[in-house]
Amino acid sequence: MKAMVCEAWGPPSSLQLRDLPSPTPGPKQILIRTRVAAVNFPDVLMIAGKYQLKPEFPFSPGGELSGEIIAVGNEIKRLKVGDKVVGLAPFGAYAQEVAVDASLVIPLPNDISDEDLELAGSFVLTYGTSLHALKDRAQVQPGETLLVLGAGGGVGLAAVEIGKLLGMRVIAAASSEEKLAAARARGADETIDYSKGDLREQVKTLTEGRGVEVVYDPIGGDFTEPALRCVGWRGRYLVVGFAAGDIPRIPINLLLLKGSALVGVFWGEFVRREPSLNAENMGLLFSWLHERKIHPLISGRYPLSQAAQALDALLGRKAIGKLVVLPQQVD
Repeated sequence: MKAMVCEAWGPPSSLQLRDLPSPTPGPKQILIRTRVAAVNFPDVLMIAGKYQLKPEFPFSPGGELSGEIIAVGNEIKRLKVGDKVVGLAPFGAYAQEVAVDASLVIPLPNDISDEDLELAGSFVLTYGTSLHALKDRAQVQPGETLLVLGAGGGVGLAAVEIGKLLGMRVIAAASSEEKLAAARARGADETIDYSKGDLREQVKTLTEGRGVEVVYDPIGGDFTEPALRCVGWRGRYLVVGFAAGDIPRIPINLLLLKGSALVGVFWGEFVRREPSLNAENMGLLFSWLHERKIHPLISGRYPLSQAAQALDALLGRKAIGKLVVLPQQVD
C-alpha cells in the first residue's frame, strides 16, 4: 500500500509518499481500506512533535477516516469483511490501509452512498467535539446566546449548527465574508467579521450589553481575552483548541467578576474515558446526519500525494468547513 509518512518532526512539507507493507490487524483490530481521511488540526501538531501523543517513526498522521473492512482480527465478532465503517485512530489514516481497534469503529449501512460515506469520514471529530462541548461541558439551554470563534472552520461550523439545533441564539465570528456566509447558511443568527471593529463592542451591541452565556473557542491567541470579556453572568467559556498557535494567558479575575467558568474540552480523552456517553452522542449525530438536520461542509479534496498541501491549507486557515484526503487517489 501507499502512505504519506512522517519520518522526523517537521512541517507538512516534510511528509513523504512511501510504499509500505499492508498492515496485519491484531486480534481485536480490523483492517480498513481507507476511502476518506479527514484533515484535522491535531494532525499538524502530531507531525511537528507538538501533540500529546508522539508516535515512533515512521508513522502516517490522520485520526479520522471512513472505508470498508478488508480483514478482521480473530477475536472480532460484530464486524466482517465488506462492512462499511467510520474509524477513529490515534494516527495512520493518511494511508490506503489502516488497522484500527474495533472499539473505535462505527458501522455504517452497507448501502450508504459514496457521498454519505465521504461525509461520515469527515464529520465525527468536529461534530463530536462540538456536541460534547455544548451538551456535556457547557450544558447549554434553549434561549441562551452562543458566541462561536473561528466559525468558518470545521469545529466552528459544527458548533454553529449544533447550537441552533439545541435552541440557542448563535453569533458567529470569523475572518472573512466567505466564512461568515457559510456560518449564516448553517443557521447563525448574527455574524462578526474580526477585521471590522472591536469584537467586544460588537458583541455588547448585539446582546444589548448583557454578554453571552457561552463562548466556543477553538482558536486561542489574541481574541481569547476580548471574547472572555464578552461572557455574561454565570457564563461558560469553552476552551476547545489553539489554532492560532499561541496558548493565551488570561486574567482570572474576569471569572470572579462574572461568576463565570472556564471549561476545558478534550473530546479524545472523553471518548476514551466515557465510551457509553460518547456512543449516545454518536447515535444522535448520525441520526441528525441521516435526517439532514446537519450539513457537514467539505470545501477541499486532495489525492494522497497532496496531503501536505491539505495540511498547509488548514494551517493557513484557508479552509471553510473540512478538508479531506482521498488515499485511493494517489496523484
